[in-house]
Amino acid sequence: MTVSTEKLARMAQQIAANMNYGEDIEIVGSKVAEHINKFWDQRMITAFREYAAQHREEFSAELNAAVLKLD
Repeated sequence: MTVSTEKLARMAQQIAANMNYGEDIEIVGSKVAEHINKFWDQRMITAFREYAAQHREEFSAELNAAVLKLD
């Protein structure tokens, strides 16, 4: 089963939205990155990171912070 990069981006945006409780952008970004690093396969992370490099303007500040912290 393969997951499209668009779906990965949508999933990451949902994770970021669900973890944003009004905390600092960097704190939320760290929590999002921790979640993705823990539960996503490395291939998913790599594909999402490549997609994110071309579509940063579509993402929240929190998700952009998370992208920088992905393994």
